[in-house]
Amino acid sequence: MTTLRRLVVGCMTGTSLDGLDVALVEIEGRGLDMTPRFLRGASKPLGSVGPLLRRIAEQQPMPAGEMARAALQLGELHAWAVGELLAGTACDLVCVHGQTVFHQPPVSWQMINVFPIARAIGTPIVFDLRQADLTWGGQGAPITPIADALWLRGVEVPWAVVNLGGFCNVTRGGGGRPGVYPDEIRAGDVCACNQLLDGVAREALGCAFDEGGTHAMRGAVSSDALADLVHVLGAQHRAGRSLGTGDEALNWVRRHRSAISGPDLARTACEGVAARVVESVRGAGGLYLAGGGERNHALVAAITKSAARDLGATVRPLADLGLPGAYREAAHFAVLGALCQDRVPITLPGVTGCTAAPVSGAWVTP
Repeated sequence: MTTLRRLVVGCMTGTSLDGLDVALVEIEGRGLDMTPRFLRGASKPLGSVGPLLRRIAEQQPMPAGEMARAALQLGELHAWAVGELLAGTACDLVCVHGQTVFHQPPVSWQMINVFPIARAIGTPIVFDLRQADLTWGGQGAPITPIADALWLRGVEVPWAVVNLGGFCNVTRGGGGRPGVYPDEIRAGDVCACNQLLDGVAREALGCAFDEGGTHAMRGAVSSDALADLVHVLGAQHRAGRSLGTGDEALNWVRRHRSAISGPDLARTACEGVAARVVESVRGAGGLYLAGGGERNHALVAAITKSAARDLGATVRPLADLGLPGAYREAAHFAVLGALCQDRVPITLPGVTGCTAAPVSGAWVTP
C-alpha cells in the first residue's frame, strides 16, 4: 500500500500582532500515525492592516466596514505570502488560523476572509479551528498540543514545549511509550508573555518591542516589582483557563513604570515570566523553546538559569528537533489542518475542558 504524502501550508498570526508566519510541511501518513517534516517557512510584516487589527483587538470602536476591510486585507496578505512560499509548488491543503481579536470563552473571533487565499492557491482551505471546541464547552485553547506530541514522538525523556508567544503556553508529554497517546498529553496557558514584554516596550522604552531583549539585558531586577509580577502571573496560571483579552498584565506595567527605569522594568518582566514558566513544567527533563520570545535573549537566559537551578532540566531550541521555533505555530497549523482533513479531533478534553473532542474546522473547497 502506498503511503499517503501531503504538502500542507500552515498560517499563523499571533496575539502579539508582530507578523504573519507561513510554513510548508510534508506530512506522511494519516491521523495520529502521521509524521510531519518541516520544509520551509517565511515571515511577512502585517503592513497597513496591522494597526487596524491592533485597534480591533484592543476593543476600540470601529465601523463594521473597517472591520470587514481588515479581514479582507488580512486574507489578501495570506494569499500573497502563501503564493511566495510555494513559489510554483502545488500543495494539497492550506490551514489558516486568522487573527485572534477577541477571546473570552465561549466567545472568540479569529478574524480573516479566506476567500482570497482560495482564489489564489486553488486548494482546499480549513480555518476557524477553535469554534467547535468552544461550542462543546471547551476553552478553545490551546489547540496545538496534539501537534507538539506528533513532532516530539521520538523524545524519550519527559519533555515540555514552551511556546513564548503573546501568551505563554506549555505542552507536556513523553516518558517512554512510542506513539502518540492523547490522554497522556497535558497542556495549558501559563501567563502573559510577549503581550507583557511588548507592553513594557511601548510604555516604558518608546519602541514597539525590545528587539533581542537588548534593553532588558542592561537592566536590573526590581525585587518589589518582581514579587508583584509573580503574584499577577501566578493568578493567571492558577485560573486554569485560556488567556486572552484583558490578560495582558498591562496594569502591572503602569503601576511600576514611573518608579523604575524602562530597562529595569523590562528585565524584571523577563524574570517574572521565566519564574512562572519554570514553575509550570516541574517534572520535565527537557524544555524546548519556541515562539517569538525565543528571540529575547534576556528571557531565554532567565528561563535557562532557573530551569537548571530549580529543575535540573536542560533548555534547548525546538529547532534542534528540525522545527525552527519561529515557525512552530505555523507548522503546527499545517499538522492540525491535516488532522482535520482526516477527521481526527485536534482538541483534548483534558486540555481545553471540552465535554467531548469534536472534529474541528470550517472549509472552503474551490
